[in-house]
Amino acid sequence: MESKPIYSGPRRPSEKTFVFGFHPIAEALDAGKELDSVLVLRSSPNDRLNKLLGRIRSMGIPIKMVPREKLDAITLKNHQGMVAFLSPITYQPLDEIVLGAFERGEAPVLIAADGITDVRNLGAIARSAECFGAHALIVPEKGSASITDGAIKSSSGALLRLPVCRVSNISSALEFLKNSGVACVALSEKSAVGLPENTIQAPYCLVLGDEGYGISAEVMKLCDNRIRIPMVGNTASLNVSVSAGIALYALNATKI
Repeated sequence: MESKPIYSGPRRPSEKTFVFGFHPIAEALDAGKELDSVLVLRSSPNDRLNKLLGRIRSMGIPIKMVPREKLDAITLKNHQGMVAFLSPITYQPLDEIVLGAFERGEAPVLIAADGITDVRNLGAIARSAECFGAHALIVPEKGSASITDGAIKSSSGALLRLPVCRVSNISSALEFLKNSGVACVALSEKSAVGLPENTIQAPYCLVLGDEGYGISAEVMKLCDNRIRIPMVGNTASLNVSVSAGIALYALNATKI
């Protein structure tokens, strides 16, 4: 009898946070459950799997091909080469958020997270966004921290109140926003314009980048406005979530 591999890594996630196996995942989709991401075993494709994966991709759910060890680290039950993590939130369509705000006579204020992979930072950004009246947080399908229970905890529950829009990529989202009359504002330490001198007014989308690499070049090209937070200390930069809070307060100070 083949022995099961012994798992000695980090504690396994709670089984309440994921479903596994072909039919349970298909049934979760049929029941309207929101999936955060799907992990699939690297193996030869088959028609049944391809059909299900096509359905998952069409719903904008990230799919990642992984080795068996990754799936076994999550569960040693018969996962059939597929594990889907359940999302604790329901993602909202970006167009509905923007158009809905305009229809109510409100100028949309949005936050776009370009490549922020730290769950705690993403949660803290959402917390500031909700506190300062943002209409939504925009995250990409790939290359971003997932909205997990840890992110919700870091946001002090703000992620349960602030709409989150998951888009195929940040660039296409910004193009839609610009066409909708929403200014795209990059927060970058390389900007020549300091936050106190800015003249930006809503509607706008504040774009934040990864702490290590900043906003990607492709996304930066779509930002007509660029601002920085002036600093006098010797520390090179602020944490991205701290920067988000400062910028949101400054940009919305007249409303608070």
